[in-house]
Amino acid sequence: MKKGRVKYSSSEIKKKLRNDWLLYAMIIPVLVWYLLFCYLPMGGITLAFKDFRFDKGIWGSPVVGFKHFKAMFANREFGVAFKNTIIFSLGKLLFHFPVPIIVAVLLNEIKLPKVKKLFQTIFTFPHFISWVVLSGILINIFASNGIVNQTLGALGWGEVAPLTSVAYFRPFIWISNIWKEFGWDAIIYMAALTSIDPQLYEAAEIDGANRFEKILHITWPGIRGIVSTMLILQIGGIMSGASFDQVFNLYSAPVYPVGDILDTYVYRKSFITGANFGYTTAVGLLKSVIGVVLLLTANKAVTKMGEEGLF
Repeated sequence: MKKGRVKYSSSEIKKKLRNDWLLYAMIIPVLVWYLLFCYLPMGGITLAFKDFRFDKGIWGSPVVGFKHFKAMFANREFGVAFKNTIIFSLGKLLFHFPVPIIVAVLLNEIKLPKVKKLFQTIFTFPHFISWVVLSGILINIFASNGIVNQTLGALGWGEVAPLTSVAYFRPFIWISNIWKEFGWDAIIYMAALTSIDPQLYEAAEIDGANRFEKILHITWPGIRGIVSTMLILQIGGIMSGASFDQVFNLYSAPVYPVGDILDTYVYRKSFITGANFGYTTAVGLLKSVIGVVLLLTANKAVTKMGEEGLF
């Protein structure tokens, strides 16, 4: 029998609306929120093609075509920020993405509930510390006069300065991001693991499967779908993969060549070096277009591999 979409007549639709009007009414605040804060602001995208003037507003500002895009691609600072954004995001994809998966699988192997909850709490706690607070802690520890360097100086060893070192700033960002977020990200995979039937493990154990074989043939297939979904989202967010809060609070002038990303670049162009809203909107629009292309490409690639994509 061919499956198809269920069609309702107008009278049936009216009846459903009348019977479940309270449920539909609960959706209204969400729709209003999305309309006000997600869809109406999209009109500001037109600024990417205009020279914004405060006296004329968004709609009255003169149209300049692709002027801002030409200036963007000719700007060396933009090129540096674009490259750094890609490097940070690819590093996060390569180093951070597998860690929560591995942690979730390992936690799933712990049989004692109290021990499992203890590790979950320890791993998840850093997520709830904002980057503003956490950056202050990291700066006090790893700055030139921080705890680490004071200790190394007392021992007669050389100084370690990852926050001002061009060579170590990127690894420091990746490592600190992993430490802060891997526990929280692992929750998604642990939730997927709860849907796996425990009888599968029991049957595999009866058949003589060891722990690794059970992970390979039961655990991994059970979470492969959610891993694919998270991978699509991660690839789609490559242009925003480097956290603004993290980089902004940790970077400084000495590491601009390797630490400046598109979000911090837009911040400086908007609030420090002079407001050019047309130019910064063009940068944001370019980010969004690239993100959509990457999202569609990743989704297509995953579906081609036999997994269920986002759409």
